[in-house]
Amino acid sequence: MLRSILYLFFLLLPLATFAQEEATSDERVRLLNADELRHDNVVKRGTQILVGNVKFLHKGAYLDCDSAHFVERMSPEGIKTNDFEAWGRVHMWQGDTLDVWSDYAMYDGGRMLLMARHNVVMRNRDAWLYTDSLDYDRVAALGYFFEGGEMVDGETNLTSDWGEYSTLTRTATFVYDVEMESPDYKLNSDTLHYDTQTGMAHVTGPSRVTSGDNLIITIDGYFNTRTDTAILYQRSIVSNGGRTLVADTIVRNGRTAEAEAFSNIVYRDSVNSSMMTSHYLFYNDSTGYGHATRRAVAMEYGEGDTLYMHADSFKIETYNIRTDSVWRIIRAYHKCRAYRSDVQAVADSIVFISRDSCLTLYRDPIVWSTKGDPKNPAIQQILGERIEVYLNDSTIERAHVIGQALSIEQMTLDTTRYNQVASREMIAYMRGGVLDWGKAIDNVRIVYHPIDDSDSTIIGLNYTETSEMRMYLANGQMDRIWMPSADGTLYPMNQVPPDRHRLDVFQWFDYIRPTDKDDIFEWRAKRAGTELKEERPRVAPKMTLLD
Repeated sequence: MLRSILYLFFLLLPLATFAQEEATSDERVRLLNADELRHDNVVKRGTQILVGNVKFLHKGAYLDCDSAHFVERMSPEGIKTNDFEAWGRVHMWQGDTLDVWSDYAMYDGGRMLLMARHNVVMRNRDAWLYTDSLDYDRVAALGYFFEGGEMVDGETNLTSDWGEYSTLTRTATFVYDVEMESPDYKLNSDTLHYDTQTGMAHVTGPSRVTSGDNLIITIDGYFNTRTDTAILYQRSIVSNGGRTLVADTIVRNGRTAEAEAFSNIVYRDSVNSSMMTSHYLFYNDSTGYGHATRRAVAMEYGEGDTLYMHADSFKIETYNIRTDSVWRIIRAYHKCRAYRSDVQAVADSIVFISRDSCLTLYRDPIVWSTKGDPKNPAIQQILGERIEVYLNDSTIERAHVIGQALSIEQMTLDTTRYNQVASREMIAYMRGGVLDWGKAIDNVRIVYHPIDDSDSTIIGLNYTETSEMRMYLANGQMDRIWMPSADGTLYPMNQVPPDRHRLDVFQWFDYIRPTDKDDIFEWRAKRAGTELKEERPRVAPKMTLLD
């Protein structure tokens, strides 16, 4: 009788008084405490029913709950282990870095697997995971949720239908209907990997990201939620207000508003009907500065054909940005070549100033215009020290050739003959994109072949020298010419002196002219000795007083 009373007394004592720290080699789940313990040999044979302040210990991890069913069993490896089910305010923790709370849990001591259900919360350092069903594998240090979950890491929230979290590497993987929100990003994806130590998110499926006014479409991108930086691969797309950037690789810093793109870049501006391709591009959205290089091509879509322009580098500078008086300077340098079906150009450098809509070509600029039959077009060549073109909504209003101006038109009736005008400067005025009238100023020399309208034959050669010439057109055809005074001679074709066929400054640079949009990449310089030598104004010698 005494032995039975003593046995019952010790059985009802709080078992924590007999608990000792478990050795790491002990595979058993140890019961540390329960206010009440009884056995169930009818419904669940071999089950201990524990009620009140229940506490377990297994290989360094503790678990508290309101009540539990504790079962001893033999594992397939022949090791005696313990499993239990826990109800009510279930809390498992390991050190001060890992906590799991739930309303219900099952624990498999052999596999070291915790299956938490209902109102599950897992904390690993500063990262919090909320779900309704979580399996935590202590061997692999992995937690899985499969009925939807949310992770909160500082100011970043992530949700998905399925996910896993490693408490060892502090990384998470989210799959199916993934959404991430941070102060700088809102992201929707199919698959996302997230590092809570660095705040780096990596998407590996179809993804859509909004960041400020930017929309990002990618299937492979890295986003640092703490520094607001992104690295995008595999032809990702960044768009903003009608502007779209596509490239093999894009590096973007949201805080500095800087972006770099590498390889096979396509930049489209639907607002300004323009496009640029290159293999390197840099742009700062806050300052409006950018440059592009490595086979860079700028394209402008007009009402007719597309204009293609290539240069070693393009640079853009923006002034008064974020104001109504914003204006830009766009520079193309060096070895600029441009092609459109009706106009072509070459120059060492080209500068466009949007404030006065002026396009200027520098250092040996040449402009060709073509019209008529594409297979045998009428070609006109204009060159000078500098050429300024003034635009109005991409339509030319006037063109100004400054210094050693030379205009040459190849005749279609006889391609060995050329109409020529040389002067110090020339100005051409356009109306509706068509030449209306023009003038040549100072030291004007003209070689012109008049045509007989009755049979379209060349009448002769007219050589004229004058101080100024004005030429007026009607419907694109010569209407009249005005000169203040002139010294000229009309030679019959069989009596033209050899030195009158061409001006002494004549140079026909058709071998340089771009022939198509691919030819703009082939730089061809002028032949040696044909480059323009800038004429400098003469300075009168200084006078000295002699004693």
